[in-house]
Amino acid sequence: MSNQQTCASCGFTHQCLCARIPRLISNAYIALLTHENELHRDTNTGKWLQASLAHCSIHIWQRKSMPISLNELIEREQLTPFLLFPDEESITVESITEAKNSTNIKPLFVVLDATWQEAKKMARKSHWLADWPKVSLEPKNTSQYTLRRNQDSGHLCTLEVGSEILAVLGHSEDAQQLNAFFDYYLKAYQADKSGHQLRK
Repeated sequence: MSNQQTCASCGFTHQCLCARIPRLISNAYIALLTHENELHRDTNTGKWLQASLAHCSIHIWQRKSMPISLNELIEREQLTPFLLFPDEESITVESITEAKNSTNIKPLFVVLDATWQEAKKMARKSHWLADWPKVSLEPKNTSQYTLRRNQDSGHLCTLEVGSEILAVLGHSEDAQQLNAFFDYYLKAYQADKSGHQLRK
């Protein structure tokens, strides 16, 4: 790719990422409830998770009601939604996987794809989200996401959340592939914004 061309798919100018996006075969269902502001941020990582994972879908958040596409997904696949949001009432993703082995539930992990400040407002303002049980992660590593300022420490970006979910569900190889892509993406993003190809 020449330095004057921008890839229509990945949006990078000096290094196309398309060939590096992993194609994961995990059957984990993840739905990204995306704040409309994220659609205009080139630092959004949810789009990479959706491109990598077969059963990951994006739905634009609506304050008063569930997006039609999300409702259709839940009904079509007979999924049980769990909102990934840490609070006093949340249970761990691990406990969901244990219950999954002894019941017929088919979990859908709904991730608020937004800044942490926006995510808190989304959870608070949308009363329809209150009907879903909340789950949380207990990540072993701190976030490596460095592309945004003023983010609360201890919180993961959307792609890192997806990787953690895969790891907890036992899809460690898929999680490793996603982490490898994420590491490359962070370096490639910085290089692209600086106007040059990533130095190997």
